[in-house]
Amino acid sequence: MAELDIVEIRKILPHRYPMLLVDRIVELDQQRVVGIKNVTANEPFFEGHFPDFPVMPGVLIVEAMAQVAGVLVLRHLEDRDKKLVLLASIEQAKFRRPVLPGDQLRIEMVVDRWKATVAKMHGVATVNGQVVAEATVMCKLAEKPAEVPRVTVP
Repeated sequence: MAELDIVEIRKILPHRYPMLLVDRIVELDQQRVVGIKNVTANEPFFEGHFPDFPVMPGVLIVEAMAQVAGVLVLRHLEDRDKKLVLLASIEQAKFRRPVLPGDQLRIEMVVDRWKATVAKMHGVATVNGQVVAEATVMCKLAEKPAEVPRVTVP
């Protein structure tokens, strides 16, 4: 079982602030990964979701789950700097209770199926041992484009 800090995670995942939603990997093997997201009051999404009752959006909890899964998929690839892990599907997402500032989100992802370019994993997110969310996500491995497309605004 391996542990990864934020420096090592940044070497694996292409995400950066404010979209990097994994702070630490506390367990990692070939079929399972456990990641931590420390939810802080200064997260940019709390400013509008909801100012009087700040709640982490469910879609960002699922994104954090997908990023934890992405660490497992990319960690073992030698040419990972040339790959992207793209979210292909989300199934049976359920949200059990709000995630609030100050919570520590523990995300456990377990491989259901893994083929050459596709991994399907089931995940459970907990806070203080209580399930807050669960979902099955499918990730697809893709080649990173040689050139980043630029968007221009007229």
